[in-house]
Formats: sequence, structure tokens, C-alpha cells
Amino acid sequence: MANAAGTIAVVDYGMGNLRSVWQALIHVAGRREVVVTADPAVVAAAGRVVFPGQGAMPDCMRELDARGLRPAVLDAARNKPFLGICIGLQMLFERSEEGDVPGLGVFAGRVRRFPADRMVAPDGSRLKVPHMGWNEVEQTRSHPLWNGIDDGARFYFVHSYYVDPADRDCIAGTARYGIPFTGAVARDNIFAIQCHPEKSAQAGLALLANFVEWTP
Repeated sequence: MANAAGTIAVVDYGMGNLRSVWQALIHVAGRREVVVTADPAVVAAAGRVVFPGQGAMPDCMRELDARGLRPAVLDAARNKPFLGICIGLQMLFERSEEGDVPGLGVFAGRVRRFPADRMVAPDGSRLKVPHMGWNEVEQTRSHPLWNGIDDGARFYFVHSYYVDPADRDCIAGTARYGIPFTGAVARDNIFAIQCHPEKSAQAGLALLANFVEWTP
């Protein structure tokens, strides 16, 4: 890798189709190299790290450890621009109700399942879990990754669980599906979002483009 420090590494721990994340980043990355990698050394050398994923939390944590990626991901979360997507957000928290498994503990708090008794739309109809489709995201505070994105812009979601941070100050965005839930968190060099920006049309591409240029 000619200039590893300029590389954007998409962490591949065997969960989900990462090609759409890679393609969306290629679209906004300019001359920067974007690599999908399961190699901890490549993650460690990269200038920016994207931690995406889909699937069940127990499987994700198991596969992350099986590939020896945990130390490199934790180091990236401490030291370089870091973007978590979907379960890549949830895995940053202490524990998940999905399988009752511990996460990485970067953020204090838990991952909770949408409560069945509160899955009711404003018109009284029942809402299905998983939450799947387009939803407005309210920006609860300013952040460089929101630049150029309208407050209330719609993003694409696919999830049955949501994060419940112990420190509410880290919340950067909220959404509503039966209940209000945390849609994004941010702290120092980390921004993590529950939706899939790579599937969220122009708003998603704008967020990814902001990440590529972000200097925390």
C-alpha cells in the first residue's frame, strides 16, 4: 500500500455484504484508496476506519474475535477517524440484549430490542420488527458529519435493536419507530449511525463524503 495513512479501511469480519459500503465510499473518496480488509495490520495502518455490518450481535462478536480484529478496531476507535454503521454502532456498546453478549465497551450503555407492546404507529396500526425502511433522523447537535444534510433528512434502516447510551451527551441524532431511539452517536474521533448511509441516496453519500474529509 503506497500511502497507508491515506487509506480508508472497511473492516471485514465476515458479516453482511460490504460491497455496497465499499462502492459508496469509492464514489466519494476522490483519490484515496478504499480497501475491504480482514487483516488487522491493514486496519492498524489505515488513516480512517469504517466499521459496518449486519447480522446477529453474537455472530458478529464471535467473528470479530476469530479474525483477531478486536485490538485493531479498538485502537482505531481511540486514535483515528472512525465510522460505525448499523451493527458497527451497536458493537461499540457494553452489552446487547441480542444473545445477552458483551460488546466492545467503547461507549457505556446497552443495546435493546424494540419493545413489542410499544410498536404502534401514530394511526394506531401495528409496526413490524425489524424496523425496515426510510425514516427521518433528527440532528440533536451539530457535527461535521451532518454538514450539508438537512435536519430531518431520511435515511434507510434495517434493525430490530437500538442503542441506549448511558451518557446522553454522546447522542448526535434520534429517530422514531414506535418509540424515539438513538440514531447516531458521536464522541471525539468516533461517529456511529444506526442507519445504512450506503443505501440512503444523497443524504447517505453526503455523510460518507463528510467522513472522508473529517479531521477530528
